[in-house]
Amino acid sequence: MLERSRALQAKLRDALERLPSDERDVIDAVWQGEALGTLLWALQLVELPPYDLPFESAEVAGAPLQNASLRDEEEIDLERQSARLWHWRARTSALQAHGSVELPERYASFDQLIAATAMRGFEQGVLPAPMRGDFPAYGKIYRHLSAPQLLEARSIAAERQHALNWLCGEGRSWDQVTLDT
Repeated sequence: MLERSRALQAKLRDALERLPSDERDVIDAVWQGEALGTLLWALQLVELPPYDLPFESAEVAGAPLQNASLRDEEEIDLERQSARLWHWRARTSALQAHGSVELPERYASFDQLIAATAMRGFEQGVLPAPMRGDFPAYGKIYRHLSAPQLLEARSIAAERQHALNWLCGEGRSWDQVTLDT
C-alpha cells in the first residue's frame, strides 16, 4: 500500500505543477488524489473529510509516509460500506435523471428507496443522519444538488470506493478494481 501511495503522490505532484490544465491525465491524477487521501486515511496519516468535501490536494501529495499504521479491518470495511453508499447515491441521481431503471417492487418511488437506504445506512453507522429522507451534502438535501455538486460528489465517492475496494482485495490490480454499487 505504501508503494501505491508513493506512486499516487508522484502523479498528483506532477499534475498539480501542470495546473491549470484541460489534459485528461492531469484531471485524472488530481481526482486520484481522493483515492490517495483515502489510502493515507487507512494508514492513519490524515483525517477523512465528509463525502461533500475533497481532500486538500497539496496536503495529500506532500504527506510523509513514515509512521504509517494500518487501521483495523472493521474500520476500513465500515468506511468501504460508506463509500459504496455515497457512490450508489450519486449513480442513483444519474439514473433518476435518465429515467432508465425500474425500481424494486416494494418501492413506489426513488424518494422512498433513497429514504430507506439513507436511514438504514445511518442505523448501521456508515452514513450521517438523513436530511428530509435523503443523504445530506453541501448543507442541503442530495436531490437538490447543482450539476457541479453532483459531479464532484460522484467523483469523490468513486475514488474513495476505488481505494477502499482495492485495499480490501477487489480486483487483480489497481486498474481493475470493480465499483459495484
